[in-house]
Amino acid sequence: MNPAEEYILSREEPYRSILLHLKAVIESVIPDVDMKYKWRIPCFYEGKHPICYLNASYKGKYVDIAFWNSAHLTKHIELMYSEKRKVVKSFRYRSLEEINNSVLIDVLREVSSLKEKGFYKRD
Repeated sequence: MNPAEEYILSREEPYRSILLHLKAVIESVIPDVDMKYKWRIPCFYEGKHPICYLNASYKGKYVDIAFWNSAHLTKHIELMYSEKRKVVKSFRYRSLEEINNSVLIDVLREVSSLKEKGFYKRD
C-alpha cells in the first residue's frame, strides 16, 4: 500500500468514507489522474500538473478537497473556502451527505481543462 492510500485508510470515520468517496469521484472524472503522497497528504496529478489535494482536518472536523489552480476557476466558487490562503480554494465536507456530486464533478472537469494554467492568474 502506498503512503497516500495508507493516509486515507488510516483516518477515523467519517473522514475515511469522505476521503474514499472523493478519491473515487476524482478518479472517475479524470481517468489518467495519479495519486501521490506529498506534504503528508494525498495529492492528485494529471500528468505533471497538480489537480487537487485531500486533507482531513481533525481540528476543523472536515475533509478539504483543495484545488491548486483555483485562481482560474469560474464554477461554484461561491461554495468554496479560501480562509488564510492566498490562492487555493476548497470544498469542505463534514459528512458524505454534504457532498454534491454534480457540483464536485463540474469543478473537477473545469480544473482538468485548466491544468495547463499556472498557480496564479496573471492579467
